[in-house]
Amino acid sequence: MLPQCCPNYKTVHRRFQRRRQHEALRQALTDPADELREQGSIDESECFIDAVFASAKGGGQEGGKTKRGKGVKILGIVDRRGLPLSVSAHAANHHEVTLAQLSFDFYMIEAKPENLIGDRAQGSDKLDEDLRSEGIKMIAPHRSNRRRLKTHEGRRLRRYQRRRLVERFFAWIQWQRRLLIRWEYYAANFLGFVQLASIVILLRRF
Repeated sequence: MLPQCCPNYKTVHRRFQRRRQHEALRQALTDPADELREQGSIDESECFIDAVFASAKGGGQEGGKTKRGKGVKILGIVDRRGLPLSVSAHAANHHEVTLAQLSFDFYMIEAKPENLIGDRAQGSDKLDEDLRSEGIKMIAPHRSNRRRLKTHEGRRLRRYQRRRLVERFFAWIQWQRRLLIRWEYYAANFLGFVQLASIVILLRRF
């Protein structure tokens, strides 16, 4: 339900699509993120990555078929204060190891995280090596089917207990009805609404 001061909903949606096509929403995410980092409100020394499933009942593009039905995965990286540093949406039939590498295409600040904490889905030797080459230390519980020995000691894995920060971020954005279920036909429009929700979280820190 739009406020009375807004124009017709069709006009609002058309303007939203225009701004999304010109990457205005991405810029609106990057600017406050950079400013918050300069103020010391963003701490990228310890970041958390996770993905959440959203059912795609609107059909359309990039809706992967899974055991839970057709849907998308919202992938996010947050800092140690729970502020979003990367948000993206992908077909749900992609493995999270692949999506973790794609998430840095949507990263908002120049400084990469020193430590990236994920769950067992991100436990991969190849992912560890790829991120290590970029100066990022991946921390995830060791999966039983991995060929190599455990790569993390117990003390470093204690950071895994703070993953509630990224889970809280997803709980907040999926409180928005538009993001709980994807009704958008175009995947880019759904990503635009995810970016809008992240913009609101960042602006609340000012």
